[in-house]
Amino acid sequence: MKRIVTIQDISGVGKCSVTIAQPIISAMGVECAVMPTAVLSTHTMFSGFTFCDLTPEMDKIADHWEREGITFDAIYTGYLGSFEQLDIVGRFIDRFRRDETKVVIDPVMADHGKLYTGFTPAFAEKMAQLCQKADLVLPNLTEASFMLGKPYPAEPLTPDEVEEWLRALCSGTTKTAAITGIGYHSGTTGVAYYDQSTSTLSHYEHIQLPVNFHGTGDLFSSVTVGGMMRGLSTFDALKLAADYTAETIAYTLADPTHQTYGVQFEATIPSLLQKLQMALA
Repeated sequence: MKRIVTIQDISGVGKCSVTIAQPIISAMGVECAVMPTAVLSTHTMFSGFTFCDLTPEMDKIADHWEREGITFDAIYTGYLGSFEQLDIVGRFIDRFRRDETKVVIDPVMADHGKLYTGFTPAFAEKMAQLCQKADLVLPNLTEASFMLGKPYPAEPLTPDEVEEWLRALCSGTTKTAAITGIGYHSGTTGVAYYDQSTSTLSHYEHIQLPVNFHGTGDLFSSVTVGGMMRGLSTFDALKLAADYTAETIAYTLADPTHQTYGVQFEATIPSLLQKLQMALA
């Protein structure tokens, strides 16, 4: 069985980060270790949440794992809350990466044209430097704009512009990049993908649902990592993630008692596993 480690925070209530990554990746048949960066009582859509910073523990955890000879087939990072955590993760990648280890970085820091509270353009620049260590970097459109130092587009990007952005994300040592939230037709969204080694550009489009739920980016990234570890090509894993995320959003919307703080992915995991088996067949 493949083993990955995800490096991000834990929210006790609210569906995001580790509370999505671990159940999804585990259900896909991949062991999911956790390096927690912080513990919150709820995610940040709630008011008055508690927060315990675990930055001082991160190097200690890595030291113990190294002494125990623990290895990982993938390193998957999500929300990182400080410059210090970016530095720690960079060192972790250098220490634990093997030739076969895949590094997937989801640069969680912005959406809808704005940085999340507490983040700055300098942080986005530092995140872009960390992404140079990635085999796959997974920004949404806003995160890509900040990492590239480009204005957030007032109009949808053209296919040529998307290709320019993806090539720029892979201009250093980043091997592949995917930007989510890319749609070329009215009522659609999707993911655009670029592989630097083959100069191949791909795009997958699906219906856009008129709603935003917290944690869907984490769901998308987690399914992508799980699919890659089960043997799917990166683009096939991205397509699986896009279809499953859209299905889960639709399922959640259909429940009149749904909460706005997250999608009901627990109920749609059987469908994810069916889709995975079909993709592997």
